[in-house]
Amino acid sequence: MVVPTVHLNGTSGQDLLDQNKEVAGYLRVGLTAMFEAAPNARDYYVQGGNAYREARREYVDRCERVKAVLAEVDAIIEKIEEQVEARRRK
Repeated sequence: MVVPTVHLNGTSGQDLLDQNKEVAGYLRVGLTAMFEAAPNARDYYVQGGNAYREARREYVDRCERVKAVLAEVDAIIEKIEEQVEARRRK
């Protein structure tokens, strides 16, 4: 994963942290909304067959993709924080 480098000619470390933390916050809010909108079997049984099972599988897959993006953003935040802390120690 390519992470931004905190340096004098670039975006400030604090701005990079703030921006990425905001993204992570919105992803967490989105995940909460997704959990509340989980498929309910009674909304699918009229379709017969495996409709609910397939809807649930697709839902879980969507949630996992969002979780993966959140994990990447959290990793970026961690790397930026390490750079900011290293610059403070200088």
